[in-house]
Amino acid sequence: MARRKEPSIPDALLDQLLSGADPKTAFDPGGLLDGLKKAFAERALNAEMDHHLAGENGAGNGRNGYGRKTVTTDSGKFNLAVPRDRQGSFDPQLIAKYQRRFPGFDEKIISMYARGMSNREIVGHLHDLYGVDVSADLISVVTDAVLEEVAAWQARPLEAVYPIVFFDALRVKIRDEGFVRNKAVHIALGVRADGTKEILGLWLEQNEGAKFWLRVMNEMKHRGVEDVLLAIVDGLKGFPEAIVAVFPEATVQTCIVHLLRHSLDFTSYKDRKAVAAALKDIYRAADAVAAEKALTAFEEGEWGHRYAAIGQSWRRAWAEVVPFYGFPEEVRRMVYTTNAIEALNSKLRRAVRARGHFPTDDAAMKLLFLVLNQSEKEWKMPPREWAMAKAQFAILYGERFTQAMA
Repeated sequence: MARRKEPSIPDALLDQLLSGADPKTAFDPGGLLDGLKKAFAERALNAEMDHHLAGENGAGNGRNGYGRKTVTTDSGKFNLAVPRDRQGSFDPQLIAKYQRRFPGFDEKIISMYARGMSNREIVGHLHDLYGVDVSADLISVVTDAVLEEVAAWQARPLEAVYPIVFFDALRVKIRDEGFVRNKAVHIALGVRADGTKEILGLWLEQNEGAKFWLRVMNEMKHRGVEDVLLAIVDGLKGFPEAIVAVFPEATVQTCIVHLLRHSLDFTSYKDRKAVAAALKDIYRAADAVAAEKALTAFEEGEWGHRYAAIGQSWRRAWAEVVPFYGFPEEVRRMVYTTNAIEALNSKLRRAVRARGHFPTDDAAMKLLFLVLNQSEKEWKMPPREWAMAKAQFAILYGERFTQAMA
C-alpha cells in the first residue's frame, strides 16, 4: 500500500500562531520555525504527562519539574523542557527519553495535529511515524491540548478596517444529544486594503438570525475591527440589521449570483437557460432606476407570470441589491459574486463529504480550520481587478478607505 502523504505546514498557521516574530529570522536558530516546533513539542509532552498521571501510574505520583533535552531537527537544534514525575516512571512516546535526532520534526508534529479529527487516523499515523502504538485516550489528550493554539488563533486581533468582507455559510452534520443534526458553519473572509485576503473567523450555529449575527459583529469589533466598508452576504437572515447596529456606516450588498441561483431553484430544468437570459437585463442595468424597470418588465413578461416567486424574491432583497448599481464597473466585478468564498466552500464541502458527520462541534471546527489554513497558502496575489477597484474605493469611501491604507 502506498505511504500516505503528510500535509505540509500551512504558512498562515506559522504566521498567526507566532505573530510578531521577524519573518527575516524565521529560519535562524531560535527563530520562528524553531519556536513553533518547540511550542508544539512541549505541549505534546505535557499532555502525555497529564495522561500518564491520570492513569494507574498516577497513584502517589506527581509532577517533579522539568529536565532539559537538546533535540536535533532538519533545521538545527533547540532545547526542550521535558516534564518529569516523582517516581521516574514517565516514558514519553512521542519523543522518547534517549532520542536526540528527530528529522522532519516540524511536519510530524503539524501532521499529528492536522489528523486530530479522527483518533483512528492519529493512531495509524503515529504508528507509521514512530513505530509505537498509543491509546485513543492519549490521542484525545494531545489533540485537545493543541486545540488551545487554535483557540488563540481564532481570538487573534484583526485589522482596524476591511474594505470588503464576504459572509457565507455551509451546513455540516454533527452528532448532538444522540441525534445527527444539521448545523451552519459561518465564514467571514476579509479583503485588506492591499487586496490580500484573510479568514476573519469561523462560527458554528444551528440557527442563524439577528441575535447570532449581532454576537458575531460584536466579536469582530472586540477583536479590533472598527469599520467595514462593504459587506457582501448570501441571503443570511438577520445580517443587514446586525451589521449596521455595530458598523453603522457599512454598505450591505447581497450576492447577485446567489440571487440568480435562488431564482433558478423555482424554475424547471428546461426553462433555466431562458430565465437566466431574461434576468440579465436586471443585473446588467446601468443604474438602480433602469434595473427596477427591468425587474418590472420581467415580472410582467412570460417568465415572470410563470414563475412569480422569482420576482418576489428579488423584491424582498431589493434594498440589498440597489447598492450594486452605485458602483463603477471595476467594483461591480469584485462584488458581483462571492466566488472568493465559494472557492473555499468547495474545498470545505469536499472535506465534509469525506467525513459524513462529526462526533462533536470541536471535531468539525478543527477540520474546517485546517482546510481554510491550507487554502490561505494559495493566496499570494490580490485579484487582478483590485488595482482599479482600489482607486474607486478611495473615491467612494474617502477617508474611511484611506484609514485602511494606513
